[in-house]
Amino acid sequence: MLACGVAELVSLGAVLPFLAVLTDPDRLWQRPLVQRLATSVGLMEASDLLVPSTIVFVTAVVVSSIVRLMNLWLNGRLAAVAGSDLSCEAYLRTLYQPYAFHVQRNSSTVITGLTTQIRHTVLALNALLQLITSAVVAVGLFTALLLIDAPVALAGAALFGSCYGVLAIATRRELRSNGLKITESSSLQLKALQEGLGAIRDVLLDGSQSTYLQVYSQADRPQRLFEAKNIFLVAFPRYAFETLGLIAIAFLGLLHTFWLGSSTAVIPILGSMALGAQRLLPSFQQIYSGWALLAGNKNAIQDVLEILDQALPPSATAVEPLSVQDNIRFERVKFCYDLGQSDVLHSLDLRINRGEHIGLIGSTGSGKSTTVDLLMGLLMPTAGRVLVDGLDLHDPAHPERLLAWRSAISHVPQSVYLADSSIAENIAFGVPFHLINQAQVHRAAEKAQIAEFIESNPKGYATFVGERGIRLSGGQRQRIGIARALYKQATMLFLDEATSALDNATEEAVMQAVDGLSRDLTIVIIAHRLSTVQRCDRILHLDHGRVVCDGPPSVVLSKLSSRSDMP
Repeated sequence: MLACGVAELVSLGAVLPFLAVLTDPDRLWQRPLVQRLATSVGLMEASDLLVPSTIVFVTAVVVSSIVRLMNLWLNGRLAAVAGSDLSCEAYLRTLYQPYAFHVQRNSSTVITGLTTQIRHTVLALNALLQLITSAVVAVGLFTALLLIDAPVALAGAALFGSCYGVLAIATRRELRSNGLKITESSSLQLKALQEGLGAIRDVLLDGSQSTYLQVYSQADRPQRLFEAKNIFLVAFPRYAFETLGLIAIAFLGLLHTFWLGSSTAVIPILGSMALGAQRLLPSFQQIYSGWALLAGNKNAIQDVLEILDQALPPSATAVEPLSVQDNIRFERVKFCYDLGQSDVLHSLDLRINRGEHIGLIGSTGSGKSTTVDLLMGLLMPTAGRVLVDGLDLHDPAHPERLLAWRSAISHVPQSVYLADSSIAENIAFGVPFHLINQAQVHRAAEKAQIAEFIESNPKGYATFVGERGIRLSGGQRQRIGIARALYKQATMLFLDEATSALDNATEEAVMQAVDGLSRDLTIVIIAHRLSTVQRCDRILHLDHGRVVCDGPPSVVLSKLSSRSDMP
C-alpha cells in the first residue's frame, strides 16, 4: 500500500517535465538544475530532453501500474485467506455447540451465517483493504498536486472531499437498512430451498411447485433488488463526480489562461492537474465505495462475529472410551428445553446395568427421546445428575469424561442420515476412506442383515447411495444405519425407533442379530411396536416424563394389554 502511494506520487511528478518538454522545451532548459542534470548525462540542447523525459515518464507509469496490480492481487489473496480462516473457525465453533443449540436453531439460519454472511464479510474485508490502499494512494497523489499547484490542489480536495462526505452521511442509514433486509431475505431464501427440495416427493405428488416457487420468489426478489440498490449507491458518485471534475478542469484552464496570458504556459500545469484528478477521483471513489460496502455489510459482519463469539468447550482429549463397568443412573433428573417451558422429565430416577438390554416405551411426548439424549450426553440435565459408575458426566472439573462417554456410544436414529458416498463409507461414517477396515464393514453389514443386498450390486460396497440415500428403500437405509452403529464396536448401543421402517420378517432377523451380540454390550431400544422389545431384559414405561412401570417384558406388557396408549 505504501509502495502504491509512492509510485503514484512519482508517476504524477513525471508528468510535469514531460508535458513541459513537449510544449516549451527551451523554457525548461533555462532552469539551472535541469541543465546541470542534462549535461551530466551528455545532453547539450533543449531538444535532447524529449527522449529521456519520455522514457522517465513511461517508466514511472509502468512501475506504478505494476505496483497497483501487485497490491490488487495481494489484497484479494489476503481477503480470501482471511475469509477461509473465518469460515473454518465459524464452522468449527458451530460443530462444537451443544446439541441443545442445534435443536433450537433453524438450520437455514445457521447455513446462511456460514455461507452467505461469510461471503459478504470477505467482500467487506476486501473493501476495507482497497479503502486503505486508496487512502494511501490519495495521499501520494495529493502531495504531488500540492507540489505542482497548492491552491488548486487544496480547492479540489475540499470540493470533492465535501461532496463524498455529504453523500456518505446521506446514504449511511439506507445502506445499513438494505444490508439488514438482504440478510433476512437470504435466510428465507435458503429456508424455501430446503423445504421445497427436502419434500420433493410430496411436491411432485401434490403439484405444489407453484406454491414453493412463490415462497422462494418472495424471498429472492427483494434480496436482488436491495443488492442492486446498494450497488447503485456505491457506483453512481463516480459518474457524477467525473463530470464535475472535467467541468472544474475546464474552468481551471480558462482562469489560468487569463492570469498567465499564455495558453502554452498553462498546458503543463493543466495536463498535470488533469492527470492528477483522473487518478485521484478513482481513489476517492474507492474510499467511498469501500466505506459503503462496509456499511452495507455491517449486519453480515455482526452475524459472523456472533458465530465466532460462540464458546468452545474446554480443551480435552479422551484417552479411551468410557465403558460401563457397573451401571448408568439418573439421579433426580429434570429437563426442559427453554426457560419458562414445562419440564419434559420430572425428577427421573432410573438405573441401567452393564450388559442389560432395555426397552423404552411410552406414548408420543412421554420423554423417551429426551431420556436417550440425556443418556448419550447430548443434553445436560436442568437439574439432577447422570452418573456412569458413580461419575458425573457433566462434572466441569472433568470435561474429558463426556467426550470419553460419547466415544463409547453408537446410535441408530429413526431417520438415518446417509451421505452421497459409497455404502462402505456410510457404514464407516466419519472414518477417512484409506482407514476403513473393510473386513469390519462386512461383519457389521452381515449382523445388520444388509450384506446380501449390498453384495448383489455390481459394485458391492463401493455402490453410491445418492444424496440422503435416495437410491435405497427406507428399510435398506435403516439397516445401513444399524451396520454403522455395529461398525463402531461401541459398548453402548441406542436404537431410537431403528427398526420402524423394517418389515416384520426383517425386523425379527435384525433383532435376533442384536440379541445375539456380546452381553458386554449395553443396549437401549426405543420402540412403539411391542414386538421390538419383547426380547429385552427389562422394559421401562415412561409417561409424561416419569417411569410408571419398570420390570421384565412379561410383567410390563401384561399391564399394557388392556390399555390403548400403545399400538
